[in-house]
Amino acid sequence: MTRAATPQPRPGVMDIDAYVPGKSAAPAGVARVYKLSSNENPLGASPAAIEAAKAAAERMEFYPDGAAMRLRQAIAETHGLNVANIMCFNGSDEALALLTRIYVGPGDEGIYTEHGFLAYKIYIQGVGAMPVVAKESAETANVDAILAAVTPRTKIVFLANPNNPTGTYLPIDEVRRLHAALPGDVLLVIDAAYAEFVRRNDYEAGVELVSGAKNVVMTRTFSKVHGLGGARIGWIFAPAAIVDALERVRDPFNVNAIAIEAGVAAMRDRSHVERSVAHNGQWLGWVSAELGSLGLRVTPSVGNFILIHFPDDEAKHSAAQADEYLAARGFILRRVTAYGFPNALRMTIGSEDANRGVVSALAEFLKA
Repeated sequence: MTRAATPQPRPGVMDIDAYVPGKSAAPAGVARVYKLSSNENPLGASPAAIEAAKAAAERMEFYPDGAAMRLRQAIAETHGLNVANIMCFNGSDEALALLTRIYVGPGDEGIYTEHGFLAYKIYIQGVGAMPVVAKESAETANVDAILAAVTPRTKIVFLANPNNPTGTYLPIDEVRRLHAALPGDVLLVIDAAYAEFVRRNDYEAGVELVSGAKNVVMTRTFSKVHGLGGARIGWIFAPAAIVDALERVRDPFNVNAIAIEAGVAAMRDRSHVERSVAHNGQWLGWVSAELGSLGLRVTPSVGNFILIHFPDDEAKHSAAQADEYLAARGFILRRVTAYGFPNALRMTIGSEDANRGVVSALAEFLKA
């Protein structure tokens, strides 16, 4: 057998489109930059979390607790959950990737929705499985379309609820209907990264569904409402058998010591969470209404971001041109072409200055 001259990636790996995060820099010469491309918390992290991280940094020679028990206990106490059903990760992305690696393999299929988080496709392809896209309705996940996509080869279904980049959500009754119709050997992963921002009576993050099922996992993050994106902390609530499987394959010490201490403090600082949610509630509606008055369509969002659709006269006012115009003025938004929206931008709800600045700049842009 003739061997290759260099190590070769497994078949299919080089067919994967790498994930591209939101931009973080403006063109040279821009004095002040407002980063509104990654759905970060404009209020920053809890002061208590910052102090806890500083204190932990003085003990960096020691390995962290591999079980992240203090962090799991803080989560359990805050949300009223059994600590044994909680696991912590280096961002919720690690949990999503490990779940795919454990339950999906070559020849299997994984389902995600039309405008769902791009990483789902990457994780499915990464294990040699086939990604299957379920069409959405009005930029919202469609339960019937998801169920129609299920085959004997389906092993996992990813549901971002609320979804990024649309900001839309499925009511809990629809999520329950989806779960009830799935085969028992199909894992339903509810990615509830933006759950804290949702203020709708018909929404649940997934705790009750997980508690009564054996094939549902809820993933959460500290990156959004807690303002700890740089610390990379995610967590899951899952049945005992799934936790057991994850424990066997996760990296040792996968959550670092500084992140653990910052996470404990952030989880217990409920006043910071309340301020962050209140700020978002105030400005989400205002920005959406102001942009609507300019003639721009905004997908109704329950998250901490909005999806802004630009007119069809792309020669004059395309999303690409708006992106350049805003960036030149220090406002960094997110292009979402890869999500199926070539003529839209996603905007994080930012500080008052950022929100007012984007509205004012887009008003000028549309007149130009």
